[in-house]
Amino acid sequence: MAEGLVTDLIKQLVSVAALEAEQEIRLVVGVDEEVEKLKGNLQTVTAVLNDAEKRQVTEETVKLWLEKLKDACYKMNDVIDEWNTVMIKSTIKKEEENVDNAHPVMKKKVRSFIIPSPSCCFHEVDKLVMRHDIAQKIKDLNRKLDEIVKEKDRYQFKLTNDPAPEVVNRPTTTSFVDVSEIFGRENVKNNLVRILLGKGGEEERRPRVISLVGMGGLGKTTLAQLAYNDPKVQDHFEIKVWVCVSDPFDKCKVAKEILESIESQSPKLTTLQSLLDRICANIANKKFLLVLDDVWAEDYTMWDQFKVAFKCVALSSKIIVTTRKSRVAEMMGSVSMINLSELSNLDCWLIFSKIAFLDKDPEQCEQLEDIGRQIAKRCKGLPLAAKTLGSLMRFKKSREEWKTVLNSNLWELEDVEKGLFASLLLSYYDLSSPLKQCFSYCAILPKGYPFSSDDLVFMWMAQGYIPSKSNMEMEVIGREYFENLFIRSFFQAFKEYPNDDKIKICKMHDIVHDFAQLMSKNECFTINSDIELDSAKKEDIELGLDFKNARHLWLEISGEAQFSVSNNSAKNIRTLILVNHNDYDLSNLFQHFRCLRTLTLDGMLKELPDAMENFIHLRYLNLVNYCGLRLPETICNLCNLQILKIMIRDVRFNKLPQGMSKLINLRHFILDHSFGVDFPRGIGRLISLRTLSHFYVSSKDDSKGCKLGELKNLNHLQGTLRIIGLGNEEDISGAKNAQLKKKIGLHTLSLWFVGWDFEDTRRESDALVLNALESPPDLECLSIEMYQATTMSLNWTMSLTKLKMLDIRYTFLEHMPSLGKLPFLKSLHIKVAKYLKKVGNEFLGIESGKKKDNIIVFPNLKTLTFDDLREWEEWIGTGAEEDEEDYVVTIMPHLQQLEIWSCPKLKSLPNFLHTTPLQNLGIYDCPIVKERCEGGIGEDWHKISHVPNINFDIKHAFLKDVNG
Repeated sequence: MAEGLVTDLIKQLVSVAALEAEQEIRLVVGVDEEVEKLKGNLQTVTAVLNDAEKRQVTEETVKLWLEKLKDACYKMNDVIDEWNTVMIKSTIKKEEENVDNAHPVMKKKVRSFIIPSPSCCFHEVDKLVMRHDIAQKIKDLNRKLDEIVKEKDRYQFKLTNDPAPEVVNRPTTTSFVDVSEIFGRENVKNNLVRILLGKGGEEERRPRVISLVGMGGLGKTTLAQLAYNDPKVQDHFEIKVWVCVSDPFDKCKVAKEILESIESQSPKLTTLQSLLDRICANIANKKFLLVLDDVWAEDYTMWDQFKVAFKCVALSSKIIVTTRKSRVAEMMGSVSMINLSELSNLDCWLIFSKIAFLDKDPEQCEQLEDIGRQIAKRCKGLPLAAKTLGSLMRFKKSREEWKTVLNSNLWELEDVEKGLFASLLLSYYDLSSPLKQCFSYCAILPKGYPFSSDDLVFMWMAQGYIPSKSNMEMEVIGREYFENLFIRSFFQAFKEYPNDDKIKICKMHDIVHDFAQLMSKNECFTINSDIELDSAKKEDIELGLDFKNARHLWLEISGEAQFSVSNNSAKNIRTLILVNHNDYDLSNLFQHFRCLRTLTLDGMLKELPDAMENFIHLRYLNLVNYCGLRLPETICNLCNLQILKIMIRDVRFNKLPQGMSKLINLRHFILDHSFGVDFPRGIGRLISLRTLSHFYVSSKDDSKGCKLGELKNLNHLQGTLRIIGLGNEEDISGAKNAQLKKKIGLHTLSLWFVGWDFEDTRRESDALVLNALESPPDLECLSIEMYQATTMSLNWTMSLTKLKMLDIRYTFLEHMPSLGKLPFLKSLHIKVAKYLKKVGNEFLGIESGKKKDNIIVFPNLKTLTFDDLREWEEWIGTGAEEDEEDYVVTIMPHLQQLEIWSCPKLKSLPNFLHTTPLQNLGIYDCPIVKERCEGGIGEDWHKISHVPNINFDIKHAFLKDVNG
């Protein structure tokens, strides 16, 4: 982690110095030299950090040196951030002055929410004092760094370019295994043997590659050994070879080991070509089994030459690959990929007890069994953990000793650290420096906690772990980091979403979490007041633990407990996630945690104090279940804020702070509120926004509110945008000015017009507003609600070649819009069209009176739903028997599901349904159609008789929906 801190710090110095020169804001004389000296010191330690980080695992003095270095880097990071903040606020001040000059009438209003304070220094005197203070801090920290740099010489670190000593020995595996010590793998072993014995066809790539994938310690090698030594496998293959590949992937070394295993003697050949030639001569047209154990290299070129050379083998030849990385399995062209799962608690107990109770008499075993079973549960299905803990307990005799182990953190047990975590250290050292930072940060999460991939990336961004690149968004890089850790088995999928190939919700295996705690020891703390602090007995919680080096804190307080913070405890905290199920006073908290980058407040929070502005370094603010009526205006002084998430729970919250336009670094504004919120004017200045979950258009009578045209320059918006409050006459020009067509990153758009009119007042201006909007070009999902015009042409939707889902709800439509020509539409939902009586060829997009070629209507539609169309009577459409001689119409050739809800006047189904491949048909609360579809005798039965699943039971439909 130290390497990442130092590298980031050097980049920040360069960036801020460049910004300073650009803005002509200078610190005091002599500081330029100090900054250059600082960069030089940092570059000096960078050269030895790779060696230092490996040696800290076994050398306590090196670990202490690294902690001093990290502490200095963290403090320097704060100073640079203060420096940067001064320049940002100076820029904001200049922009506000420009606004004042352009709009004199607004001058008083703008200044009314600028509250001068130590953290919001806009006056020249304040700026001068601030610059001098920052300059002095740089000098003081430089002196500390001088001492740290000098101290490094006593450890004789290897330079980055020198081969660093291997702190963790990579075990060399063999094919030998003691079957009597293996539990819980019989089924997966039998499955693997069946694959190995299977015959391949002529067209199949040979040899066939089977990959065993999973985290370290899960038993991949053991499974390969079991299958390799199975008698049927031994008899089936003519040549069998086991090679422990490990890292780095040495092609000549691997080739030599394969050849030596085949010929039972060490080859004298040295070139890869000669080695592969000899291997080919030995295995040509023979059934060949090769096990490549512990493969790490993801480079296809390392494997390609072997792949070509092995093509000479006979059909049915196989290669087993064991790896921790799913990307390796993909790179090697695996036909079968077996992801190993954890063992059951019983199997872990069997492994543990076989080792732990060895040489113990039956009476001892009986006395220790209850504790032993609890220890075995802590293995969480990891066989290596069961073996390691079993070995640890083998020589411990008393219940007290066993209880001590049961109640200890695994990473505090020396023997466990050397045995179990040595395997995970190999995976850890394979990570880049930024990935090490990202992984270690996860120690702040409680064990078993399911986390959102998006939220985790946001928190990494807030800590500065994600570098910014000119050609790639931080969020994209962060997502790559997340997936990199996932494919290395540091994360496990907890919940996946249909129709989305991205893993959304993950968690960490408990053993991996323990390892993360080891790698972030004294930096990340997770505290539950009921457990660690015994809040039931202690009325006030004092955060007075050893937090000297603490940087990240998860604090969960339940019951009636309150907490207090002493002057020196946790003052360097950069992440605070506070979970409290009662209202609490934050005034004490806000006076101390001045270094925060990430703040999550989860609980019944009724008010944020004005002191929010003290958190000048804050990047991520997440207010969960916020019950306040407002946000303090001072929150707008957090000019470094990148992510703002607010889940509002009080219906009376109806207005955002007026100074939101000052949050110029805001990238994600996610608002969860069931009711309307007034957006202030100036949102359009937040051109860094990537996420804007909601955009509320102010009414035409609100001259101070936010208008649709403010979307014009927000061209970096991505994902989903919901625009609420459309329908005012002036929105027509605003709709054009919004320039949605330039928001190429948006894939989901929701358009809500002004609230539903129960007096049945048509509002034809809605059609003009809708037509004035120009949709984002890559839109995949579109919903339109509360639309009160009687027609909807949607001419611009015809250009939406990627639109997959369309939802039209609560409209005054008298005719359906023409939608049949949308080429990739898969799902269409129509709900509540108050005046719709007929659906005909206009819906399909077929124009009468024109000569046509053969056409396909709704070419990719799979799901169609009509819901609560109370006046709908007719549904007609061109069918095969109605085709004219000059053209043929194919309608909905991929339709799988059709549901019709609460359409009491609908008289019949269209003829074309009998030509569709419909699989599921639901007709609910539609009495006329239901009678016509009666099996065998209904007038419409011939149209749907081919459908395998037909349902008229509403209860069944609801149960199906609830159960997914």
